[in-house]
Amino acid sequence: MAEENAISPYAGREVDQCFFKGESSRVLRGVIVQVSSVEQAKIAEEAGACCVLLSEPIHIGIMRMPDPLLFIEIKRVVSIPVIVKVRVGHFVEAQILDNVGVKHFDESDETSAVDQEHFINKHRFKESYFVCGCRSLGEALRRVKEGAKMIKTQGDMTAYSSGNNITETLRNVRSVMADIRFLHSMNEDEVFAFSQKISAPYDIVKKTKEIGRLPAINYAAGGIATPADAALMMQLGCDGIFVGLEIFQFSKPCDRLRGIVQAVKGYNDPSVLAQASFGVGAI
Repeated sequence: MAEENAISPYAGREVDQCFFKGESSRVLRGVIVQVSSVEQAKIAEEAGACCVLLSEPIHIGIMRMPDPLLFIEIKRVVSIPVIVKVRVGHFVEAQILDNVGVKHFDESDETSAVDQEHFINKHRFKESYFVCGCRSLGEALRRVKEGAKMIKTQGDMTAYSSGNNITETLRNVRSVMADIRFLHSMNEDEVFAFSQKISAPYDIVKKTKEIGRLPAINYAAGGIATPADAALMMQLGCDGIFVGLEIFQFSKPCDRLRGIVQAVKGYNDPSVLAQASFGVGAI
């Protein structure tokens, strides 16, 4: 049985149901919105976000763990799951958040890493779900081996923070998807050599070949600010998208977010995408 308030899927996405059986943390055709206040979390839920990602605003280039009290305040006013950002490798931040009831963690911002070589041991946090970032297939599969349930294929983190540029995100999403297609066509001997080439565990690489996709939910993040941006990532094969804090700098952020949510759900229908793009507000 799925845990209460666990991340839930949108129905209708073509996926390997055998693989996802019992995976209560999956989010399919979803929009996760980064927030830093109770008011922003309310706007995100009203617009149709499937989750919110709580983080503090960047301070001198660093994004630290947010105040745990803010997590508690947001949990009181929204019904959707709340993912909380922790710094890469900072297992004590994860321990603190776990103690106050956090079950969904985002360990993806390497620009704020406290440990460049060691990620959090996710297997120590039972019944918790971790989101980790990647820019390549090898990096994604290493994070899956560590216990990540969701992979965030992201672009340049500076661009992600400022919301100015989707180019790097697009490049990395295309790269990951192309490598998966290439892997899917290999024979067994080639798979072993490929796993060494990308520095990824052979068992996870083999699983990826068998199912023809990442063995985790795959979201895109970085510079996604319009319904067209969101649909672009979905048509390339992502399961959903992250929207950054910059969305709240636009006029009518709730209308813009509604359009993005609508575009993610109807990403293959140009008429739906046109409708989603109407009235999203000026930049």
